[in-house]
Amino acid sequence: MEPLRPSDHHDSDAPAPPSSGIAQPKLDAGGWLRFGWRQLTSMRTALVLLLLLAVAAIPGSLVPQRSADPNGVVQFEENNPDLFPILDALQVFDTYSSVWFSAIYLLLFVSLIGCVIPRTQHHWRALRAAPPATPARLNRLVGHTERRAPVDAAAALEAGERLLRRQGYRVARYGDSLSAERGYLRETGNLVFHFALVGVLLTVGMAGGFGYNGQRVIIEGQTFTNQLTSFDSFNPGRFFDETRLDPFSVRLDEFEPVYDIDTTSGVPVAIPLDYTASVTVVENGVERSGQIKVNEPIAIGGTTSYLLGNGFAPWITVYDPEGTPVFSQPVPFLPQDANLTSLGVVKVPDGLDEQVGLLGFFYPSAVTLESGALASIFPEPDQPVLTLNAFTGDLGINEGVPRNVYSLNVDELTQITGGETGTESLVLALGDTAELPDGLGSVEFSSLPRFISIDVHHDPTQAGVLISSVLAFLGLLTSLFVPRRRLWIAVEDEGEGAGVRLQYAGLARGDDPGLERAVTELADAHEAALTAQPIEPVR
Repeated sequence: MEPLRPSDHHDSDAPAPPSSGIAQPKLDAGGWLRFGWRQLTSMRTALVLLLLLAVAAIPGSLVPQRSADPNGVVQFEENNPDLFPILDALQVFDTYSSVWFSAIYLLLFVSLIGCVIPRTQHHWRALRAAPPATPARLNRLVGHTERRAPVDAAAALEAGERLLRRQGYRVARYGDSLSAERGYLRETGNLVFHFALVGVLLTVGMAGGFGYNGQRVIIEGQTFTNQLTSFDSFNPGRFFDETRLDPFSVRLDEFEPVYDIDTTSGVPVAIPLDYTASVTVVENGVERSGQIKVNEPIAIGGTTSYLLGNGFAPWITVYDPEGTPVFSQPVPFLPQDANLTSLGVVKVPDGLDEQVGLLGFFYPSAVTLESGALASIFPEPDQPVLTLNAFTGDLGINEGVPRNVYSLNVDELTQITGGETGTESLVLALGDTAELPDGLGSVEFSSLPRFISIDVHHDPTQAGVLISSVLAFLGLLTSLFVPRRRLWIAVEDEGEGAGVRLQYAGLARGDDPGLERAVTELADAHEAALTAQPIEPVR
């Protein structure tokens, strides 16, 4: 064994001590908290959470949401009675306010804040710091170039400093050398991008709570006023205040659909080409005309009104035995197919000897099938027919419990027309009148106005999301296309009257394919300035 070699050297004759593993200190509660915080605030975690948020938002586009399409949720429940309770328990129909989506959302928000704030502090200190000192061996760096000039060192340094500052560099002088740096705008753009993402999350999470959307059916000639009690259904944000509803009214003047006929299958099929709802808007005492189309909503105050659907609202008048009208109004019938075969309900709680409910179908262009049933072959009212089945009994209107005006619970009612009653259903063409059984009264199909359903949407996040998105885009472009680089000029005096030797070199942070060319252009421009030769502008 060599006397100066350690006894535990790998090729020593002495046996190595037994390995006992690496001794690591145990983490206490504070240590685990710091470890968890560092994991949460890492950029990798933020990217994973952003991906999870995108995945978590998928159910919101696959199934109807209560906040945007409550009728669609009801229809989904009717079509999928076994699947609906499971999805409802998982809050799929309230995706964007669910516990699991909110948890991912909040974790992403905290993660981004934890990532961005330390980087901002570091970037602020770097902006205020001077460029680093000139390396001792510039010949090891990118684009190293040497030139000579018949000037003294002071003149060379002054000319180089002016040239670098014109190119946008921060310059510091270290002895007989210049250190220049630029490209911090790249990190600024990166931070702007991340702050913009935080802005989007904050805007949607906070300002979105002040929004609302409500649905309303408007019949031709009728007016909707933007009040809470005027909506058929209403979905407020968590911070909604009724006093913040914008005062305006909308009257439906006319609804005009445009259809084409497709005969390629051998059976004529109506193809909708356009829907136009002509409305009159009164806002702040000023009246104006407007139109609402499927993809062209109308902006009123701070809201946007969208056209959701349309149909017919047969004007039904119910008379008592003496001929006095006890019910007279248009009743919206909800479309059931593309040809606008529609289902509607009429409830007459007062004025007759018994409460009467009418459950009916409306056929815009009615034809009789071989089975004897009626069907509509076109969505326009070429041959409008209304069929009604009458029921008597307690409609449940006086119980103080809200009832759906578009449905009629017949379980505890007595059917007096249609079905197995032995009395034919009431069949009325436009302008016809039919008698109710047992001398209860009569029903008249008076006229046929149309209706539209609109969604009034107030979204205070639009401006904030737009500004944040623009900033994110600009920040991303800046971070991608602005290079971060350092350049150095070293001046060595070669003796009295011999001029100076100039060295140039650069260093990039990240990939910068133009760095070597930048060093060469700096050397050429500096040499030309020192020798008073005309030069081309430096890029």
